[in-house]
Amino acid sequence: MHPILEQISRIGIVPVIKIDDPQNALPLAHALVEGGIPCAEVTFRTAQAADAIRAMAAGSADILVGAGTVLSTEQVDRAIDAGASFIVSPGFNPEVVAHCVKRGIPITPGCATPSDIERALAFGLEAVKFFPAEQAGGLDYIKAVSAPYGNVKFIPTGGINAENLGRYLAFDKVLACGGSWMVQADWIRDGRFDEIAALCREAVHKMLGFSLAHIGINTESDAEALRSAEQIARLFGFAVKPGSSSVFAGTAFEFMKAPYLGKNGHIAIATKSLSRARYQLERQGFGFRDDTEKRDASGAPMAIYLQDEFAGFAIHLLQAGK
Repeated sequence: MHPILEQISRIGIVPVIKIDDPQNALPLAHALVEGGIPCAEVTFRTAQAADAIRAMAAGSADILVGAGTVLSTEQVDRAIDAGASFIVSPGFNPEVVAHCVKRGIPITPGCATPSDIERALAFGLEAVKFFPAEQAGGLDYIKAVSAPYGNVKFIPTGGINAENLGRYLAFDKVLACGGSWMVQADWIRDGRFDEIAALCREAVHKMLGFSLAHIGINTESDAEALRSAEQIARLFGFAVKPGSSSVFAGTAFEFMKAPYLGKNGHIAIATKSLSRARYQLERQGFGFRDDTEKRDASGAPMAIYLQDEFAGFAIHLLQAGK
């Protein structure tokens, strides 16, 4: 997959932006980066779009800037010249798509039917925009229409919000979601950038869905691990489940048969998307131990430990449902 599309997938959310004053573009870019969504699709719905793209791309190296609502090859050229890294169009315009392919810039055209998807495949595209997502049938429609096209990814846009974001992103053929609820035009116009950053953080938290999976406690032997698990089980009526390296009491307590990472043990945090969670935490400066990473048969990450300990406990992320 194209590196830009891979980056969009890691970010997970594409803010769709209508901006009237280019002077607001750079403060908006900083708010998006601060809020954990370092991405912007600046739509050509205003005459200032190219100037806004230029201000963002030149002023912040931390944000991925693209152009949306691109309807002509002339707009493609203006967007690229301004520093756009990707192009988004509301429908499938073969002339625009061909021009983007020729210029070597990723484009996700709007596709709402199997015929649209097959035209995109004919141009060698790897991802398409599904628009308007909710009005065109939502996630159920994406699941149905994507079935014959195993390698195509979708970026649903239109009606996406903080409440339904997680459902869309849980489907493995959804590359990312586009939305404007966290970048409302009047908030941008009024300079409410702190509030925009806060909504972005809220969206990221909903996307990742962190929750406590279990606590692992180090013991010195198989016998001590089993004894400890049985004691907890008797107290609270939990089931005891021995494993190769540990013994569980219920689902919340794991007793290690020998000390592992962490002076006292480890804390397992489940997330809806381990790859996106890792991306977000690495952006904040946290490191990971690649030697602890586990993947499933398809190559998708299942678990990995952070480098640091917290109060004597190591922390590992766990893909929810794995």
